[in-house]
Order: sequence, then structure tokens, then C-alpha cells
Amino acid sequence: MSNQDHTLVAGEALFDLWLDADGEVRGRPGGGPFNTARTLGRLGRRVTYLGALSSDGFGRRLRTHLAEDGVALDAVVDSSAPSTLALADVDERGTARYGFWRDGTAASGLLPEAALAAIPVGVTTLHIGTLGLVFEPMAAAMEAIAVRLAPQALIVVDPNVRPAAIDDEQGYRERLGRVLALATVVKVSDEDIAWLFPGMVMEDAARALLRQGPKIVLVTRGADGVTVLTASAWRRVSAPKVRVADTIGAGDAFTGGF
Repeated sequence: MSNQDHTLVAGEALFDLWLDADGEVRGRPGGGPFNTARTLGRLGRRVTYLGALSSDGFGRRLRTHLAEDGVALDAVVDSSAPSTLALADVDERGTARYGFWRDGTAASGLLPEAALAAIPVGVTTLHIGTLGLVFEPMAAAMEAIAVRLAPQALIVVDPNVRPAAIDDEQGYRERLGRVLALATVVKVSDEDIAWLFPGMVMEDAARALLRQGPKIVLVTRGADGVTVLTASAWRRVSAPKVRVADTIGAGDAFTGGF
């Protein structure tokens, strides 16, 4: 890629809260798009984050982390609402399940008009996904950005499905279908596949995703690695053996690296 490549990562930035082994509440900045933007910044890519950030202490810290990792903040939409919070329950295997404090918060309140006005010039790649495709009006804003940039940019979608956050399953599936029709690359986990296509074999489900529009489907399978599929070929790539602390942000980092 050339130095002219410019990735716009749009969606939520929030704080993950969880109880540690001693029963103490811990916090960490997060959100799928936030993590992906930081990954790209750390890898030295030209990347801009677009999302609504609060003026509260959490929001200021989110801005600091993005900036320290080299992410441009020109497209940030300022909000006086409190920061969005995710409540993570981490099990003994390090796998997290989430609940969300979202109503009336900054990330979820991003309006389509504000998002479209914030799009920077010269975007060559757009990344969207996770709660950005769930919480309204932010989800409408993400779709509007994808429609606006589809003629000029490669679009990467990571649904990163959070069933506990989806109030309107039919509406979510319809919006995801419209966004996938604009996408070049879609990354899904094996858990995403199981929710999106219950009872379907993984490779059949991935090919069903290809038929919706993307040219490449990436299926992450934890310790079993990644399966990469196109219309004409597929390949499995093994994962290195590591000691898992927890899986928070793992898929986001993978997508940014890809």
C-alpha cells in the first residue's frame, strides 16, 4: 500500500468494566472500532477515527489513547452525553460476555447528519461494525457512511455480533444485509456464524455471506486459526499457540492487522 492510503474507522468507543478475581471493578477503553483504529495506528497506517466521544473523563481518556497510538481525531464528533459503558463478564477461559449502558450516551447518539459531515477527504478504506451496526441512531449513521463512501473506498465489515445488545433482530439483520452488499471484506468469528446462520456448516455459511456481496470472508476460529474464503478458493491458516489472558479486543486486533 502507498502512503496515500487512508483508513477511516467508524463506530463506537466506550469503556469496558469488569470484576477481577479479587472482586475489584476494573476498566479499560474499548469498543470494536476503537480497538481496530488503535491497531492500525500502532502498525503505522494512516487512520482516522469517526465516532461521538463524550467530554467526560472517560471520553477524554478515549481521545488520549487514540492520539497516543497515532489515530487522527479530526472526524470525532463532540458530545456532552456521558460515555457509553460495556459491562464484561469474563469466564474461567478468558471469554467475555457483555451487557451495555447505552441509552442517552455519547457513542449511541451519533446522528447520520453529523457523521456524514465529519467524513474526511481522501478515504480509501472504511471499517465499520460491532455495536456501530446495532445502537440507534449510530447504526443509521454507519450505513449512511458506507453508502457515501462505497463508490470510492474498500469497505471492511466486522459484525462482531453482540446478541445481548440487539433489541430488533429483524431490523439488525436487514441493515447488516444492506451493508454487506457494499462490502469488499467481511470478518466473522465462529460465534458470529453460529448466530447468523444457526445450524449451518461454517463453510456453507461463509459462502452464503459471499453471495451477499463481499469478495473475501474471513472466519476466525480462536485457537483453530482462520479460514479465508473467496468465490473461487479457500484456505485455512493456523493460529500460533499462546497463553490466553482474555479475549477482549482479540478479533478487533486481528482485523486491524489483516
